[in-house]
Amino acid sequence: MLHYRLHQDNRKTSKHKGNWYGHIVTRNTYDIEALAQYMANHNTPFSKGTIKGILTDMVASVRELNLAGNPVKIDDLAIFSLGFSSQGVKDANDYNPQKHISRFRLRARATGALSPKRLEKVVRIAEASDYKSPRTHKPETSTPKENPSDPSSGPVSA
Repeated sequence: MLHYRLHQDNRKTSKHKGNWYGHIVTRNTYDIEALAQYMANHNTPFSKGTIKGILTDMVASVRELNLAGNPVKIDDLAIFSLGFSSQGVKDANDYNPQKHISRFRLRARATGALSPKRLEKVVRIAEASDYKSPRTHKPETSTPKENPSDPSSGPVSA
């Protein structure tokens, strides 16, 4: 289950000052070590060490392939690719990549089971209980259209 907290837009220059917005509450960040332990404990015959080695090699390979201009699709997760921002110029002859390209970033476009349409069918969401809600009444909890398996118990210690 995903949890959210409400935050009010208090920026002085905002067109939406005073409006309330939901923001997802993140609980735990899984590094490769914790993910390998989680996987070793759930539905796999492989050891934590084997899984960690494979994941570490996968990260290096995705990086190398992306730096060579190749997107990498991991089914039911995302397509990973690199992107950048670019300033426009009036004349193509004036374009200088050192001057006009900035803000390189890793892009991850959800695919398969994590695509937006699929997520809408399985995500359950409720307001977090670990903060003072600005609401004066109890919020509703959303119910998914399907029944997902939910690893919400947090990372497994090494």
